[in-house]
Amino acid sequence: MKLRNLALLFSIACALQAQPTASSPGAELARWTKQAQGIAIIRDDWGIAHIYGKTDADTVFGMIYAQCEDDFNRVETNYLTSLGRTAEAEGEGKIYQDLRMKMFITPELLKKLYAESPVWLKTLMNSWAAGLNYCLAKHPAVKPRVIRRFEPWMALSFTEGSIGGDIERIDLNQLEAFYGKQPIAQARLSSIEDAKANAPEPEPSGSNGVAIAPSNTKDGKALLLINPHTSFFFRSELQMVSQEGLNTYGAVTWGQFFIYQGFNEKAGWMHTSSGVDVIDEYLETVTKKGTGYVYAFGKDQKPVIATQITVPYKDGAKLGEKKFTVYRTQHGPVIRQQQDGKWVSIHLMQEPLKALQESYLRTKARNYKAYRETMELKANSSNNTIYADADGTIAYYHGNFIPRRDTHFDWTKPVDGSDPATEWKGLHAVDEIPQLKNPESGWLYNVNNWPWSAAGANSPKKEMFPAYVETGRFESARGVHAMKVLSTKRDFTLESLLAAAYDSYLPWFEKTIPTLLYSYDGLKANDPLKAKLAEQVKVLRGWDYRWAVDSVPTALAVFWGEEVQRRVREEARKAGNSAEDYIVMSGPKPALLDALAAASAKLEADFGSWKTPWGEINRFQRLTADIAHPFSDAGPSIPVAFTSAVWGSLASFGARPFNGSKKWYGTSGNSFVAVVEFGKDRVRAVAVTAGGESGAPGSKHFNDQAQRYSTGDLREVYFYKDQLKGHTEREYRPGQ
Repeated sequence: MKLRNLALLFSIACALQAQPTASSPGAELARWTKQAQGIAIIRDDWGIAHIYGKTDADTVFGMIYAQCEDDFNRVETNYLTSLGRTAEAEGEGKIYQDLRMKMFITPELLKKLYAESPVWLKTLMNSWAAGLNYCLAKHPAVKPRVIRRFEPWMALSFTEGSIGGDIERIDLNQLEAFYGKQPIAQARLSSIEDAKANAPEPEPSGSNGVAIAPSNTKDGKALLLINPHTSFFFRSELQMVSQEGLNTYGAVTWGQFFIYQGFNEKAGWMHTSSGVDVIDEYLETVTKKGTGYVYAFGKDQKPVIATQITVPYKDGAKLGEKKFTVYRTQHGPVIRQQQDGKWVSIHLMQEPLKALQESYLRTKARNYKAYRETMELKANSSNNTIYADADGTIAYYHGNFIPRRDTHFDWTKPVDGSDPATEWKGLHAVDEIPQLKNPESGWLYNVNNWPWSAAGANSPKKEMFPAYVETGRFESARGVHAMKVLSTKRDFTLESLLAAAYDSYLPWFEKTIPTLLYSYDGLKANDPLKAKLAEQVKVLRGWDYRWAVDSVPTALAVFWGEEVQRRVREEARKAGNSAEDYIVMSGPKPALLDALAAASAKLEADFGSWKTPWGEINRFQRLTADIAHPFSDAGPSIPVAFTSAVWGSLASFGARPFNGSKKWYGTSGNSFVAVVEFGKDRVRAVAVTAGGESGAPGSKHFNDQAQRYSTGDLREVYFYKDQLKGHTEREYRPGQ
């Protein structure tokens, strides 16, 4: 069905059921209560909500009500962030985070977009706000920190389910230096730079997605791996079903009313972070003129637009406020100043209305044609898409919002804002972006790496696209791993794709440790390191480069890898190489052995011996509902075998010490994992969520999936009502 026809049907249906706004709190509560009577929430034996409504709007009401029940704190926190109101809850330290958001998002703008929204979408936003407010009304013990009433237009502030939006790429220290009207203290700058230099390699953000064609599966059914890598407990897992054709299951970012990564009866979609360059910075030549400023553009001098922004913040028991004069050019708001005096503005996608439509409409797409129609909205700026369906189609899209630009410029750096040639020239058509449909390989994937290996030999060709469609300069260790497990196997099943997702191979070490061993073998017999490292080298020489909870070489290698990266990172950057390539290309180095000695010493200091098994170090812990978790070695935790994705582990567990702990605790990586098999008549899926569905420590569903999570033991998804028989914990209406 054409997108415009689908939207028209939505509009007609929603217009017929639209109700007038209540004129009093009592009438409003009565209206919510009446709507709730037609909604059923079924909690399965994992606490996961399956919501059934007559209309899509009813289902939205029920699903957001269920989210509010499970973890209102995370729902509210996401909207404090997206509305620029975090400082109202957390104080002065969040002022510049809020200022950054308010430079792009204002209530006035969102209210205007809400008024312009199609009737069907407006109706969904109305039900979203109603469901949240009804939940708060029925749960007076839940105390919002700031937002005591949700308005429908607020849904337009958070329209894309990624963990970090485009706006968050703006550096807060530089923003503060510019709008705080004082430079960052040199001591603070030095502290920031020192922290960056000494920090471990940042955990790769994003996700894994794999689609397998029927020609490459044992049962002739398409398969899809859904494996987002985000902060733990960032999303809810639930199902939405209505009599208007909605029947979708998957991961929902807390507070949103659409399934972000999931599947319906006929199709599934997975998003991974994209390397597309969709954000550009412009060097503005600004001069003072009268009481304001002008900037150069071509032969003209254009006025810099100045607006006032007030940021309220918590100041003890009251609210304080800080006022800013914010500047913008035709490219966007000014975000910092360079040493040469030029101001830097930023241009990025600002399409909240289109983005919310695309995010919702794709959940109802039941075939490739319908899904492709949603892509024409061109409002997904930060994600790639991996797609599979019951018709046997598999596909890949490398983003769908890509500005068309002059290829003579290096868009990875700020460009001259006074040169008209640097202006965006519209957007690329969807057909012009890197993509795949049913490649001969019988598989395709993305693990936040470049698209040039997405289907092996059948991948998109780099030379056919402008350089700005992909900013990655190297194949990632995860990309190497994914190609290895996908290209060496045929006749996949749901179970074997799951096994591939948890394959224990660590290609980073297979690439680098031979150079370490070569360095050791080149030592003179009387070198002190020869004896000191003999046992460690023997252990690493015999390692199969695979993680396991009882693996001593995994622990030793990870500690060595972190240490050696700190030592060679800057040299590698200057040489234009990745750390692992630099280690291999530069040959034997004393630094590699010194790093192994330092890693051994660190293990001995923290755990009593460098022979400590990996599972004694790498732990999953969930003690409280705090978003900033208070990790403690004194509390219970469980071992996790898989490592950081830095080393090429497909199953990702980003862990480090916290609060002076010796053990490493995971905070990100595998957060929701699902494998889906699309049959002609039925869809089958297995899944697991980090920890559990509930955010309440007193709930049995707070941590009931932790053991399954830590071992990759996924549970059956109850997609059909007949599957819920014998697995239903509770059935009720919102407010009951």
